[in-house]
Amino acid sequence: MVHFVGAGPGAPDLITVRGQRLLEEADVIIYAGSLVNPELLACKKESCQVYNSALMTLEEVLAVMEQAEKEGRTTVRLHTGDPCIYGAIREQMDELDAKGIAYDTCPGVSAFCGAASALNLEYTLPEVSQSVVITRMAGRTPVPEKEEIAAWAAHQSTMVIFLSTGLLEELSRELIAGGYEKDTPAAIVYKATWEEEQKFICTVGTLAETAREHQITKTALMIIGDVVSHNQYQRSELYNPAFSTEFRKAVR
Repeated sequence: MVHFVGAGPGAPDLITVRGQRLLEEADVIIYAGSLVNPELLACKKESCQVYNSALMTLEEVLAVMEQAEKEGRTTVRLHTGDPCIYGAIREQMDELDAKGIAYDTCPGVSAFCGAASALNLEYTLPEVSQSVVITRMAGRTPVPEKEEIAAWAAHQSTMVIFLSTGLLEELSRELIAGGYEKDTPAAIVYKATWEEEQKFICTVGTLAETAREHQITKTALMIIGDVVSHNQYQRSELYNPAFSTEFRKAVR
């Protein structure tokens, strides 16, 4: 059996209870060493074999899984955040399907949630933004043309940008071309929830300048939109005494 496990955003105690149990029981762990906090491996069995997928190809990862399966051992494939976001898990699952190897997925706390917690930020503020776009810049790996940053920016929703810290000049240009003003609030969160976490409030126009000033070159998320300033929003109707719900009547 192969378990795809979300490691969470970084802090060792932000993995799920199920995820930690699977790590404790695993005979083989393949972890994304470039992004996953190695402290998470402290709970593994002494006999557990550990592989760093940052040094491996897809074929090498699959070979380890297949060998473990032949030997009747359990594998944990440990991905950063939640495996379903930029985890490259579909290609692994398709190969496991072809080989007849069973697998399941244990969700994790995504880095975009960790970044919000670092800023005590709510992504969905009434009358400000009710949608969150999670995307990235096109770099060495392209994105579909219809999903380019400028196209998403036209919606003026909250945007969370992954995998783009080295492209902040271009990111600002794309955001402005799509409709954001230069002074739209923005934030850079480096290694959200890690001990090394850093967070910086800036604007769409000063993203690159802010990153240079603080020597942030990778492992950061950018948050774009008025929710970053969160100084003007409407009260939620859910807890408004004048608003009836299934569970309570409005107070007139």
